[in-house]
Amino acid sequence: MAATLDWTEYAARAFEPNPDIDRWPTPGALAKVVEPASRQTAALDLVDKSVAWAYDTPNARLIISMPPQEGKSQRVTKTASLWALHRNRDLRIGIVSYNKPLAEGFGRDVRNWISTYNGDDGTLDIGLRIARDNGAASRWQLSGHRGGIICVGLKGSLTGRPLDALVIDDPFADKEQADSAYYRDRVWGWWQSVGSTRLAPGAPVIVILTRWHEDDLAGRLIAAEDGARWRVVNIPAYADHDPEKGQSDPLGREPGQWLDSARGRTAEEWEAIRIQAGTKVFSALYQGRPSPDSGDVWQRPWWRRYTTPLWSQHPTVPGAYQVESCDELAMSWDMAFKDTKSSDYVVGQVWARRGANVFLLDQVRKRLTFTETLTAFKAMVARWPGATAKYVEDKANGTAVINTLKSKIPGIVEITPTESKYARANAVAPVIEAGNVFLPEAEIALFDPEELIGEAAEFPNGAHDDQVDATSQALSQLLLDGSGAQAWIDYVRRLAQAAAEARASGDDPYKAQAEAVAANTPDDGTADTAEHAEPAADPEPEDPVAARKRLRDQAFRNQNR
Repeated sequence: MAATLDWTEYAARAFEPNPDIDRWPTPGALAKVVEPASRQTAALDLVDKSVAWAYDTPNARLIISMPPQEGKSQRVTKTASLWALHRNRDLRIGIVSYNKPLAEGFGRDVRNWISTYNGDDGTLDIGLRIARDNGAASRWQLSGHRGGIICVGLKGSLTGRPLDALVIDDPFADKEQADSAYYRDRVWGWWQSVGSTRLAPGAPVIVILTRWHEDDLAGRLIAAEDGARWRVVNIPAYADHDPEKGQSDPLGREPGQWLDSARGRTAEEWEAIRIQAGTKVFSALYQGRPSPDSGDVWQRPWWRRYTTPLWSQHPTVPGAYQVESCDELAMSWDMAFKDTKSSDYVVGQVWARRGANVFLLDQVRKRLTFTETLTAFKAMVARWPGATAKYVEDKANGTAVINTLKSKIPGIVEITPTESKYARANAVAPVIEAGNVFLPEAEIALFDPEELIGEAAEFPNGAHDDQVDATSQALSQLLLDGSGAQAWIDYVRRLAQAAAEARASGDDPYKAQAEAVAANTPDDGTADTAEHAEPAADPEPEDPVAARKRLRDQAFRNQNR
């Protein structure tokens, strides 16, 4: 072909009826050959149709978002690239991901398929060959044709490399990158200055990703001045549309149906994922609907209360308390950054764990000098002699406290944070949302619990986050990293099992989950107070859709109280 032949002419020739080419009319048809173990689902049928449209439409712009690990990269970036090259051997495809090794891995797999299915030893011959002098994993070309694949990371350059198609696969490595304005700007800058400038006339662009943030690449493309040109295919894990409002599901599911998983996930497993992820993360990653951060990483309604003291006076130690029934009693400390009385607070907390539930018993929050911090630490240890572990963040004055007291007070555990405050708070948010974290009612509290709730509601935009840090550290150690992790996992499994059994019997799964949550609540006075009880259901007749929504909302409120 002449070097001046543009993509439209390529497409016109490549998609003319051809018995050899048309034996695999969709990427899914080809997948049955090159990845026979893959499971074709309704979601992948829609992906196949959408990708075929993109490669068959000059200047197509396509965004596909799906839950993690449901085969989108395998199908779009790898199988569909092979499929497109089979139909048009002069197609130059660019594959871009958040780093070069991942992008190269995609290109290497496509190249290996071509080398494997070449007719040798009786294997199927798909009719493509790799050029002997141009077969590197990061950039290879088909023998006798100009088509091939170029793989780069988002830091890479495409200068001098015109593309007839561009596939951008997961531009962010994880939530931390997506939450970073710096990374979001860098991805957007790459698209504006590199990716979009290397497109040949008529070249389609396909963006596939798991949504992390409302301002991620997909969000910016849709919100841009030319956002209307992008076709968006979002496949949620859970069909939560409302037909009464004219909403529909892309797969034609009825409300309440889970995604038929390419990995074979059951409804019970989907329920467990939803519970573990929490509402905010599940909405973004699994429903494709990220919501903006508004200072409510830990929402006020999530906190549960207990009304009867779990402690009593120690029988032999004057001024000390004991907890007669708990699996674990521990302290969590967040120290100030300065050796003076400043705007930073020292926070020390005492937590008790019973199974998958944790209870905040006591807290000190004061502006303290280093010497006063040592005194407060010793006083809290004397007040709660049963608290074996004392978790101290190994930074700021915490390092000096550890060095000073470790040889004098047993059980001091150094905690070295590896993630941001925001990431740590998000990690334990599902535990609070699920109703496993209890604060005392003001009438029995040894500290001001409203002060903690207020700071948590303002995080990360509030003036202080010392209580949030201490709480994140405690929950992580007691329920995620410590001996309570299995209790939390068992709790999630019970909720998922209850929902799955209810769904199988035709009952409401969210009502079953609410009952499971209630069953998990201790019966020793720590249940919710009457003022938190749900009002009686409206006795007037309801339409079925409204009834399901009311019960679902009520169950979530019960779970999140």
